[in-house]
Amino acid sequence: MQSSGLWKPVLVGLLLALVIYVGGFSFDQHLRNRRGPWEVRFAAEPSGAPALVVNQPKLNITNLKIVFEGESATNTPCVIAFDVPGKPVPFGRVKFEDLTYLPGTVTLEIFGHEIELLPRTLYINRKSRTWTSHETITLIAADKPGALPEPDPKRRKR
Repeated sequence: MQSSGLWKPVLVGLLLALVIYVGGFSFDQHLRNRRGPWEVRFAAEPSGAPALVVNQPKLNITNLKIVFEGESATNTPCVIAFDVPGKPVPFGRVKFEDLTYLPGTVTLEIFGHEIELLPRTLYINRKSRTWTSHETITLIAADKPGALPEPDPKRRKR
């Protein structure tokens, strides 16, 4: 009885599929991590006002400082690299994060202010700003955005 010779093409096909899968996966991982995470330093100014210092070296963003005038925080200083979801922050809260392809999108709610870090632009209190390194942005209570309306539970999409 003679072997049909089918096992060689099947084995070659399986090995080819494995090589393509491993290569594709490795390339995708490289694309996901090549630019690195947002690095945010939670600190305090000499006046005692809490501040954020945002860095993203691959996007040439360095030492962008956001100061929260009139507020106070005790959990400083701390540096957080937003490379995996779910990291706690010393003051405020993480409202949203999409870290699929770094640096991704990180939205922080701090003392009622909304800070959104995106590669193309910075949003502060829902207003777009261009990224400018070594800039200091001072936020006061009057800058806080209004509350968004809550959805009506009686109105549902169908």
